[in-house]
Amino acid sequence: MKTFADKAIAYNHHLKYKGSLPKGFQVINPFQGNDEAIDAMTAFYRKFYSDEQKRRFIFGINPGRHGAGLTGIPFTDTKRLESECGIFMKNTHSHEVSSVFVYDMIEAFGGPEAFYSQFYINSPFPLAITRKNKREKWVNANYYDLKSLFNSVKPYMLENIKTQLDLGLETDEVFVLGIKNARFIEELNDELKAFDKITPLEHPRYIQQYKSKEKDTYIQKYLDAFYGK
Repeated sequence: MKTFADKAIAYNHHLKYKGSLPKGFQVINPFQGNDEAIDAMTAFYRKFYSDEQKRRFIFGINPGRHGAGLTGIPFTDTKRLESECGIFMKNTHSHEVSSVFVYDMIEAFGGPEAFYSQFYINSPFPLAITRKNKREKWVNANYYDLKSLFNSVKPYMLENIKTQLDLGLETDEVFVLGIKNARFIEELNDELKAFDKITPLEHPRYIQQYKSKEKDTYIQKYLDAFYGK
């Protein structure tokens, strides 16, 4: 019998986006030609998911270029990967705002082992998206930033949600990070009929960047949602 880790690792190994994108956008696949990211991702799932129990699904938007876009692990930069998960990346160093909040919340839940034994975090579009700004620099982009971008990636998102459900995920409720993100997930779910209930939560980046003085309140809101309060 394959473990959750076996299936998640195989899923990541086979990730590839072959669709089109609007001009000025590109996709970053952390597992394409990056042995260090593959090793870190493999170590992470082996450490926290080497069992056959089901998890509840938490949706992000799409990976950030300094988080999962580098480490291959959702909402996990290299700092948190080392300090909280005990996994070291020698040649890659990153700091992502969202990762700070997520791991503070995970600590309040009981730590990575307790949290990851119950939850699986990923995104409907599981690869990082970047766009070229007016200064000709590549910056993070969200899959819903343009209608044309969403329409381009939507078939791939639908396919990936279905594929991830096969890893061993509960479907009675899905937690969605980002209020706007939740509206698009609802649209996708109208087609898939995959989840009975969608529970939106404020996005970690928004909380960390704009509501940092109220962080403890938002952490408690997450915990209450997860505990069904």
